[in-house]
Amino acid sequence: MSGDGTQPSDTMAQRSDAPTLKQRLLLDTSRWLIAAGLMLFVFGGLLVAARFSPVSLRLLVQTGDPIETAFQALVTALITGVTLVVTINSLVLSQELGAVEDQRERLEGAMDFREDVESSIDAPISPPEPASFLQAIVAASQERANGFRSAVAESHDETFVDRVDDFVDNLTSHADSIRDELEAAQFGTYDVLKAALDYNYSWKIFRLRRIEDAHADAFDDETGDRYDELLETLELFGLAREHFKTLYFQWELINLSRAMMYVAVPALVVTLSMLFFFDASAVSGTLLGTDALVWVVALAVTVAVTPFLLLIAFILRIATVAKRTLAIGPFILRDSSRGEEIDWE
Repeated sequence: MSGDGTQPSDTMAQRSDAPTLKQRLLLDTSRWLIAAGLMLFVFGGLLVAARFSPVSLRLLVQTGDPIETAFQALVTALITGVTLVVTINSLVLSQELGAVEDQRERLEGAMDFREDVESSIDAPISPPEPASFLQAIVAASQERANGFRSAVAESHDETFVDRVDDFVDNLTSHADSIRDELEAAQFGTYDVLKAALDYNYSWKIFRLRRIEDAHADAFDDETGDRYDELLETLELFGLAREHFKTLYFQWELINLSRAMMYVAVPALVVTLSMLFFFDASAVSGTLLGTDALVWVVALAVTVAVTPFLLLIAFILRIATVAKRTLAIGPFILRDSSRGEEIDWE
C-alpha cells in the first residue's frame, strides 16, 4: 500500500489554483470597495480613451450628439436595472411566502435537523446563532474523531492505526482553526460562510470512507460505531453549510437590491440632468492636459453606471461561492491543491 496523501490546505483560497489576490478580490474584499474600484476603472478608462483618441470629444459634440445618445441609453438601462432589482427581490421573498402547511413543513424540517445535530453534539439544545451552531458541529467532529482514534488504537494493523492517527491529527488541527475563525463571526457578513467553506468536510468524508474501505477487516463493533458517528457528524456539517449558504445568498441578494435602489436614484438624477440641462459649450478649459468636457462627461457616466457596477461586485462573490459549492458530499469538481493522490491497493 502506498501513502494516503497529504491533507489539503486549511483555507479554500489556498486549496484553489487561482492566485490568492484573485480569491481576495472575489470573496474577501468589501463589495462596496470592489464597486468603488470598478468606478475608478471606468472613470480612468474613459479619460485614457479620450486622451489617446484621434478625435476629440468636443469635435464630436460639434458634429453630432454623442452625449445625448449615450445618456438616453443609460436612462433606459437604469430603469431596466431597477426592474431587475424588483424581480430579484420578488424571487427571494417568494421563498418566504406560502400557505401555513408549507410553513409547517419548513419548520418541522428545521426542528428535525436541529434534533439530529443535538444528538451529534451531545447537547440538549443546539446554539441558535449560525456561527455557534457550526462551531458546535466542528467541535463534535473533533470529539468523535478522537473517539474513533481511541477505538482503533488497540488494533494490530499498524498501517490502519497510522492512517487513522494522521487523519485525526489533520482533522482536529483544522477544526481548531475553523473554530477560531467562527469565534467572532457574525451572520450577515461573509465571515461565517468563509469559515464554513474553509472546513473541507467533503475531503474528510472521502478520506474517512477510504480508510474504512481499505481496512474493513480491522473494524470491530466499537470501531464501526465510532466510524458511523464521525461520518454522521461530517455529513451534518455539510447540510448545515448548505443551509447557511442558502440563507447567506438570500441575505446578499436583499442587500444588493437595497444598495442598487440607494444608488439608482442619484444615478438617474445625474443621467437626466445630462440630458435636460447639460450644455457642452458652457464647459471650457483643460484639467491636467485633458479637456474639461471629458472630465465632466466621464464623471457623469461613472455615476450613471454605478448600479450596474454594484451588481457586478455582489454577483461576483455569489457566483464564485456557488461555483465552488455546486456538489454536496465527497465530490471535488475543481482543480485544487489537495496533496498527493490517494492510491491504496
